[in-house]
Amino acid sequence: MTDPIKARNWLQQRVQPHLPQTRITCITMGNEVFKTYDHQLWSNLLPAMQTVYNALVDLGLDKQVTVTSAHSLDILSISFPPSAGSFRQDLGEYLHGILNFHAEVKSPFLINAYPYFAYKDNPNEVPLDYVLFQSNQGTVDPITNLKYDNMLYAQVDAVYSAIKAMGHTDIEVRISETGWPSRGDDDEAGATPENAGLYNGNLLKRIEEKQSTPAKPNVPVDIYVFALFNENLKPGPASEGNYGLYYPNGTPVYNIGVQGYLPGMVYTSPSTKIVSKT
Repeated sequence: MTDPIKARNWLQQRVQPHLPQTRITCITMGNEVFKTYDHQLWSNLLPAMQTVYNALVDLGLDKQVTVTSAHSLDILSISFPPSAGSFRQDLGEYLHGILNFHAEVKSPFLINAYPYFAYKDNPNEVPLDYVLFQSNQGTVDPITNLKYDNMLYAQVDAVYSAIKAMGHTDIEVRISETGWPSRGDDDEAGATPENAGLYNGNLLKRIEEKQSTPAKPNVPVDIYVFALFNENLKPGPASEGNYGLYYPNGTPVYNIGVQGYLPGMVYTSPSTKIVSKT
């Protein structure tokens, strides 16, 4: 999407007709681009973001919709303690321009953060209560003395620290994906309906309370939960297809434990109609 004409045409066909009836706030250019190790793709990311943003400006949509990209947490070389967070050295030249872009157009830096992965990889060392937002002793950043009662907020603050280390304090970090699988393979520790319900239920309570991280006490964390539906055709480990709150037919996968957070859905087909209530 580095061609200005194609970018404008795409916006006119795919975005503009749905405004303002649909609340579209961000267009994400790619997802976890830096996981590919495709240096040509890395080089094209910022130009694509700039091209789409310029097309938004031309169409007078830049006040409603902005442009960003979602990154995996492995763009960090250091994530703990949070105050020492830093980006991988091989990404420095690319992220420098991207951060300047975010600061200029006032768009958020998106991160896909999954404490589940840390627990799965080391269940004997990572306290389950700490990653599920349950009552726990927490952990203290030895540099700032800030206490963290959950891993997700520590991950967010590590990203803020990495951004600050590159000279920016004017960019908001948002969580574009987080969640917990309800099922996994035998070697995927913790992937159960009970843990998924605790993670997402406790997370939604914190979202409703507009909680902030210890390092950014005046900035409520903006979070998008992954995912609405299980993906029964998704390849990879069993967990990859089981992050959904609902099965493909519209019935809940598990009880999220918070009345009113998981609304009933209606699924219809030529021969069936399923109504779910929670």
